[in-house]
Amino acid sequence: MDVLSIILGFAVGGGGAYAALNVLSGKSVKKKLSEASEEAERIKKEKMLQAKENFLKLKEEHELNIRDRERKMQSNEDRIRGKENSLNQKLEEANRKEKELERLKEETEQRNQAIAIRNVELEKLQQKRVAELSKISGMSAEEAKKTMMEALVDEARTGAMAQIKEIAEEAKLNANKEARRIVIQTIQRVATEQAVENAVTVFNIESDEVKGRIIGREGRNIRAIEAATGVEIIVDDTPEAIILSCFDPVRREIARLSLHQLVSDGRIHPARIEEVVAKTRKQLQEEINEIGRRTCIDLGIHGLHPELMRMVGRMKYRSSYGQNLLQHSREVANLCAIMAAELGLNVKLAKRAGLLHDIGKVPDDEPELPHAILGMKLAEKYGEKAEVVNAIGAHHDEIEMKTLISPIVQVCDAISGARPGARREIVEAYIKRIKELENLALSYDGVGSAYAIQAGRELRVLVEAEKVSDEKADELSFTISQRIQTEMTYPGQVKVTVIREKRSVNFAK
Repeated sequence: MDVLSIILGFAVGGGGAYAALNVLSGKSVKKKLSEASEEAERIKKEKMLQAKENFLKLKEEHELNIRDRERKMQSNEDRIRGKENSLNQKLEEANRKEKELERLKEETEQRNQAIAIRNVELEKLQQKRVAELSKISGMSAEEAKKTMMEALVDEARTGAMAQIKEIAEEAKLNANKEARRIVIQTIQRVATEQAVENAVTVFNIESDEVKGRIIGREGRNIRAIEAATGVEIIVDDTPEAIILSCFDPVRREIARLSLHQLVSDGRIHPARIEEVVAKTRKQLQEEINEIGRRTCIDLGIHGLHPELMRMVGRMKYRSSYGQNLLQHSREVANLCAIMAAELGLNVKLAKRAGLLHDIGKVPDDEPELPHAILGMKLAEKYGEKAEVVNAIGAHHDEIEMKTLISPIVQVCDAISGARPGARREIVEAYIKRIKELENLALSYDGVGSAYAIQAGRELRVLVEAEKVSDEKADELSFTISQRIQTEMTYPGQVKVTVIREKRSVNFAK
């Protein structure tokens, strides 16, 4: 009984619980459905608002596009209307001009008809007059015309000849005035100092002790310097000075630089002297190249062959009638440039020809050719232009002048050389005599070098010991002296000294 009641209690309790659960779940579902319905309504309203906003936005854009399109169409219509008006105006103008042309054409035709009628009348009148004149003069019209033409031609020829003569005289006068003006102006614009070359160089020393070291024991040092450089060294009572005498500026410069280096170094003996002289000679060649390059840069001359540039540098150590050759050539180059500019010619070519016009005076060898022809051949060899080559060769009238630059170079060369104090004929003659003296000795086989010293009163000839014996040296000295006596003109007497020295050199390695 108790068990049954318990079971019944469980059954009644489970049924109540189940009923209670069903009631609770129904309420929850209704609540959720209500919330879902509210959410759907809210989303619907949002979507409707968003759709309205999009619609309004699209409508606004559409209206803007329509207004923009209408504006463009209005602009096109205005432009088309403007073009139409312009075309109408042009058409009206064309119609007006066409009517004007027709009117002018009619007037021209009427005028031409009137002129034709008048010409016919004039021709009839002219024929009548010609007939009357022919009847009176007894000459036909052709004869009268011929007579009149001959008279007019003679009169015109006479007037023309008189006018031509007057024009020619006026042109000649003006040409002379213009030429004088150009030359004078050119000379005034290039006014340089004149430097005359000397034949001696003074080498200053600190004391007589240094002078004794230069002389050496029994004069061996001074003899070695003279033999190596070809310069006469004069040591006298002049305090703190030694005189280097030589007609060749290059030799004097080598001797001066060598002495300076020997005195500064302190070691003065024959072997050292030969070494220093050889080194100085090489340095001087480099300096000559630098002088040529610097001269071309100063004058603005470009593209000059290195060999011609080296010859330009050598001009510094050459003189022409006592006038420094480099200074003379630079002056001629500047004169040529100014004169060419005044005449409207090529300034660069004129300056180039002026610098190189005396290049034939400084060759490595000295063939028997005038310096103008030799310079022309050198310029042609090293690729100079035909105008420059002709100007160099023709500046002393050795060849025919073929360009306008040639007479300019000739005139400027004369201007530079004719300045007061620019040249000395005596110095040039002296240098020429010294050169001839040395060349005479060098013409013999076995002669290594020859130096004229003491103003040409002594000729020292250095021979090669392998080719010339002692007996041959005596004979050579006599032969040279006899030839000088018979072939050359000189003041006083010339002492010929032939020096033969045997040297045996080996190296211990």
